[in-house]
Parts: sequence; structure tokens; C-alpha cells
Amino acid sequence: MTSTAHPAAVLVEGAYELAEGGRWVDGRYVYVDILSGRLFELRDDTGRATARQLARLDVPLGAVAPVSGRPDEWIAAAGTGIALLTADGALTWLDRPEDRTPVPSRMNDGVADPAGRFWAGSMAYDGTPGAGSLYRTDPDGTVVRVLDGLTITNGPAFTADGTTMYVADTAVGTVLRCRVDPVSGDLSAGPETFARLRDDEGSPDGMTVDDEGCLWIAMWGTGTVRRYHPDGRLLHTVIVPAPHPTSVCLHPGDDRLFVTTARYGVTSPTAASGAVLSVPVPASGTAACSWRGRL
Repeated sequence: MTSTAHPAAVLVEGAYELAEGGRWVDGRYVYVDILSGRLFELRDDTGRATARQLARLDVPLGAVAPVSGRPDEWIAAAGTGIALLTADGALTWLDRPEDRTPVPSRMNDGVADPAGRFWAGSMAYDGTPGAGSLYRTDPDGTVVRVLDGLTITNGPAFTADGTTMYVADTAVGTVLRCRVDPVSGDLSAGPETFARLRDDEGSPDGMTVDDEGCLWIAMWGTGTVRRYHPDGRLLHTVIVPAPHPTSVCLHPGDDRLFVTTARYGVTSPTAASGAVLSVPVPASGTAACSWRGRL
């Protein structure tokens, strides 16, 4: 295992309380600031990275995925459920399952899988153990609870063939691995424990899978990003200049890792806390998958 402090460039300085959900979509980097309910895009095709706000909601915004065939429309893990978000900022709710939970809760991270389904997790505002769930939104708009008993659900992340899903339970320091039937979306095996982290190693947050099938994990609390082989071996640790990295996204062809970070919980934040960072790494990823809704 190697550990390196790659020179991290601050693309957007620390303006965000809880930046998260970074994805590469249609030639741009898209991310959210969860607690303020804002969606941003970052373009660097002009030679200078410029962030632009795409939407602002009156509820927390955990993550989005593009909707296939509908430019500038998104499926969103927002507030207490799953909604469609149009370019003008309007929400159409598909379901709000967290309205039916015993403690006040919100949606958290989410991603579309290669088969066109949208997966998103939830958590209680007060971190009640076991109050979080993982939901799957099928192309017909049905929202299904797939896993429960989690606490702070992060990820998920999928392999390129869509048959393996990784899910982090941040609060308990565990990364789970599930086998997914790519046709039905049902779990064919798992969850099994892929990695269990000690307190001094940080808490697993956002994740992504690279083009070699290795898992990258943002480690909240230790200012690091870890890369794991599919067999569970820790291959590499990247040190970043902020204590709370929250999500990771690999550029599809430029050997760059985009990292969002949080100001939340940082006593003396710097420009790198609550920021978007770019770090050179010897790996590439793929563009975000779309939700293939048939509504």
C-alpha cells in the first residue's frame, strides 16, 4: 500500500457547508451542497474552472443523476424522498418514503446504475442507529426499499457491468458489497462486509469505481481518499488538504480525481474545506449513468 500527498488544486474555494455527490455528466462535473439544497455544475473546457448554480431547492439535496433523453432534467434524492427536477427548479415527487419513518430523516447520497435504475440512501437527522435505508427507483417510477437497518447511508457505487454494488454505512465504518441482478435490480447475494474501518482510519463516505474495477472511498475525518482492489486489499491512500472529503469522481479520460469536501464540523476551515478539489491520480473513471425513466 502506498500513501501520497498529491498536489491538490482547489477548483472552487470553501463556500459549501456539505458539498457532496460529485459526478461527471455530459462533459461537466456536477455536485450538490446538501444542506442548502443547491445543485452546481463545474466546467473546465474554457481553461478556467467556473462553477454555476443550476437549481436551489427548499429541502436538502443529497444527489442527482441525469434523466436519459431529457437534457438538464434530473432524478434527485431530496428532502424525504425521490423527485424529478426540471431545469426551472420544479420538483415532481415520485415518493417520499422518509415521511413514513419514526424519526425525522432525509435522503442522502445516490447514483444511477448501468441498467438505468436510481439508488439512494437515507439517514436520520440525529444519526439514530439503524434508521437509514437504501432505496431503488425503477424506470416506471416505483420506489422500493432494498436495505434497512443502516445509519448513514452513503455511496452507492457500481461496477461497470452493474452486477456489483458497494454501499457505505458511514456511522459504523463499514463498506458493504452486494451482488445485483442487472435485469430485475434485486439483490442476488449480500450484503457482505467488504471493508471495516477503525475510528482512526476515518469514516467511509462517497465512493466510485474506476475503469479497473477498484473502489475509491472518501474518508471523512482523516483527510484521505482510499483505493481498494476488488479482493479487499488497500492499494493506495491519497492525502487531501481538508479533514472531511465527502465524495470522489474520476475524470473519464484525464487521470484526475475530483473531491468534494465539507466545512461542516471543521473548527478552523481553510479554503480547501467546503470546496471542490482536483488531484492527479493514475486512474480513470466513467461518466455518470442516467436514470432511464419511462414516465
